[in-house]
Amino acid sequence: MEFNPKSKFLSTTSVSQRLVDLIEKNADELTKSWLREVKRHPGTPTYHDFEEDELYSRAFNVYCNLGRWISRDTTKEEIAKHYTNLGAQRYKEGFRLSEVIQALILTRRQMWLKVLADGLLDTALDLNQAIEMYTRVTSFFDRAIFFTAVGYETKEKEEYERLHVSEVHHEIRRKYRFPLPLRKRRPG
Repeated sequence: MEFNPKSKFLSTTSVSQRLVDLIEKNADELTKSWLREVKRHPGTPTYHDFEEDELYSRAFNVYCNLGRWISRDTTKEEIAKHYTNLGAQRYKEGFRLSEVIQALILTRRQMWLKVLADGLLDTALDLNQAIEMYTRVTSFFDRAIFFTAVGYETKEKEEYERLHVSEVHHEIRRKYRFPLPLRKRRPG
C-alpha cells in the first residue's frame, strides 16, 4: 500500500484514492441521483416538499468533501461537531429523526452504487483495497448518523424543556397572579 499525501490517508491505496476521486468528481451526478431518490422515498416525506436547491447543496457538500471526511486528519470530534449541529438544525426545520437517518443512508447508498457501476474494482487486489475504503466510509457515515441523532435529540430535549418550563411558568402566573379576589372596601 502506498501513502498519497494529497488525500492524507495513513495507508491509502491507489484504489482508495481512485474511489474518492470518482465520488468527488461525480458529486453533481450523485447529488442529482440522491435528490431524485430522497424526493420520492416513502421514508423521507418532509424532504419531498423541502427546498430543492437547499437539499442539493447539502448533499453536494458531502460528496465533494468525501476525501476530507474520511481522512485520518479529520477527527471524531470534527465529525461530532458538524453532525451534532446538523441534527439540531434538522430538528428545527421539522424533519423527523428517522427521515434524517434515511437521507444519510441514501447518501451512502448512492455513492456505492456509483462505485459499483463504474467498475473500478477489476481485480481481487482492487476489491481488497476497496474494502479498506469501504470500512472508512462506513465508519464516517455511522458516526455521522450517530452524531446527527445526538444533536437532534439534544435539540428536541431543549425544546421540550423550554416549552415545559414555559407552560409551568404560565400556569403559575395564571394561578398566583391574582391569588385572592379583590375585597370590597367598607364605607367608612
